[in-house]
Amino acid sequence: MRFGVAPGPHTAPIASVSLTMRRVLYALTPAAIAHVWFFGSGFAINFFVAAATALVAEATVLKLRRRPTREPLSDGSALVTAALLSFAIPPLAPWWIPAFGAACAIVLAKHLYGGLGRNLFNPAMVGYVILLVSFPVELTQWIPPRMGDLDYRHLGFLPHLIYSLTGALPGDLTVDALTRATPLDLVREGLRSAQTFSEVRASSLFGGLAGRGWEWINSFIAIGGLYLLYTGTIRWHIPIMLLAGLLVPATLLYLLDADSFATPGFHLFSGATLLGAFFIATDPVSAAESARGRLIFGAGIGLLTYCIRTWGGYPDGMAFSVLLMNSAVPLIDRYTRPRIYGRN
Repeated sequence: MRFGVAPGPHTAPIASVSLTMRRVLYALTPAAIAHVWFFGSGFAINFFVAAATALVAEATVLKLRRRPTREPLSDGSALVTAALLSFAIPPLAPWWIPAFGAACAIVLAKHLYGGLGRNLFNPAMVGYVILLVSFPVELTQWIPPRMGDLDYRHLGFLPHLIYSLTGALPGDLTVDALTRATPLDLVREGLRSAQTFSEVRASSLFGGLAGRGWEWINSFIAIGGLYLLYTGTIRWHIPIMLLAGLLVPATLLYLLDADSFATPGFHLFSGATLLGAFFIATDPVSAAESARGRLIFGAGIGLLTYCIRTWGGYPDGMAFSVLLMNSAVPLIDRYTRPRIYGRN
């Protein structure tokens, strides 16, 4: 009697791509709910548009490449890209902003390199940087958060949807009257105009550590990141070293001159620090492979982010830092490969 033997490996994988992506989406859900609460329904609209575009772009490219579509469309990777992109763009944005960003992320950053598992750069950050460079005005249309004494004008779901589709706001409202500078923008411009950090943070946009609303959103992002660490979805090397690469110089310079530099707490809970540490930089495809390589990779992102925030031309810099370190991954992997047993 002959018995058929399946090809190796014979051990089932601990986690599939779809399970990993579902865990990431679960971990982002509390922060997404907080985002909608503080900044309105625009996040949900942007996510829906980005997700639909990402799935259509994925299916179109796979059809053109004559590849099967069922598994790639159901693995959740396109939805994770759409979710990360939605966190990066303002909630008050025309529909073509998330659509164009998602299309660039899927077509250029993912499938141009061969699809999932072969991309050199983080797709969501490629889409965001293309948007930031191409449409800088639309990428600065941040509305103030729903917090206390702020001059806040709540926009419901329907006004957000109408603006997304037509660009029209209710009544005599204008975009300039509705939007505000982000805390990172205020700190960057304030310090460069010879204001002290304590003077800048006197604005009603600031809370205890960072921007109002942003503190809560980033706290939920951190909780989601801890969930990913607990489930083994990500490893600790990149998050810890990214935060160290950002907070160590932030602490040293703040101690040297508290008037001219922002506090470490502000850097930790502002912008995309925690989102980058737990959800963006930890992309297993575009990050370094070895443990030593991941330490270098994370530290480089954190240090570059601090430099761009402090002396660069953009208020955050996380996306640029991730992409710059993505480009260095082949070199990092080359010099941090584990030694082969039996060789010097």
